[in-house]
Amino acid sequence: MTLPSRKTLLGNGLSLVALAWIYGGDLSDAVRARGADVSAFMSLPSLERPAVVLGVAALATLGFVVGLLQRKEEGFKGYRLLPIVLVGALFLDLVLSESRTPLTSTDVASMAIQRFHQLAQEQASALEVPDDPRMLQPMLEELGRPPYLVRGEPLQAYALQVRKDCDGPVREAPGVRPGTLIYCVAPERQGAWVTVVGLPAEERFGSPAVVSVAGEARFLLVRPIPPDEAEPGTAFRDNPAAPPSPAGDTDAGTPLAGP
Repeated sequence: MTLPSRKTLLGNGLSLVALAWIYGGDLSDAVRARGADVSAFMSLPSLERPAVVLGVAALATLGFVVGLLQRKEEGFKGYRLLPIVLVGALFLDLVLSESRTPLTSTDVASMAIQRFHQLAQEQASALEVPDDPRMLQPMLEELGRPPYLVRGEPLQAYALQVRKDCDGPVREAPGVRPGTLIYCVAPERQGAWVTVVGLPAEERFGSPAVVSVAGEARFLLVRPIPPDEAEPGTAFRDNPAAPPSPAGDTDAGTPLAGP
C-alpha cells in the first residue's frame, strides 16, 4: 500500500486550515458577542452552525488520519472528506448570506445619523436650529434599530441625548449607552452636531464609544438655513470649525471635488 499523493495531502491540509480559520473565527465571534459590553453585530451570531461545522471537520480529520496510519492508497474515501466538508459549509454560508445585509454596523449607524440630520434640518428655521427634546424625540422612530449588541442582546431603539452650549461634535461619551444619538447644540442655537454612540469602525468588540472612522468621529452639522440659501448636503464632516467650501463638501475628512 502507498501513501496518498502530495496533491491529496496538500488539499486536505489547506482544507483543514481554511475550516479552522473561517469557522473557528465564527465560533470565537459568537462566544465573544454574548459577553462583550458592545459588539458590532445587528443580530446575535450563530453559535451552533460553526460548532457543527468544526465537529464534522474533526470527524473528517480523524478519517484522514486513520487512512494515513493504515497506509491507505490514493482512492481511500477518507481522503476526500475534508475538502467535501469545506465546500459544503461554504455553499451553505452562500445560501444563508442571501438574507443578510452587506452593510456593516458603522454603515447602518452612519445612515441613522444622516436620517436624523435630515429630519432635524427640516425643522431648522432661518435663524436657529431646534433644541427641544420633545420635538426631536419622535424622529428616532424612523431610524429603526441600532446595529449593535449589548452583552448579546440587540438594542430595540435609539435613544436621544440633547446637550447645549457645544463648540463642536462630541468625540467621547463615557457612560452613554450604545445606540444613543447625541445632539449637541451650539450657543444661541446656531448649529447642532449629530453623533451616535456605538463602536469605532475598526473594532467589533469593546466598550461604548462615539462611532468613528480612522479615529475621526462621524457627525453631521444641522444649521440654520437662510431662505435664499440651498439646503446643505449630508456629507460627513470632520472639522467643525471649517466653513463649507465652495469647491465641494467633505466626507469623513476627505474633500470631494466640486463640479
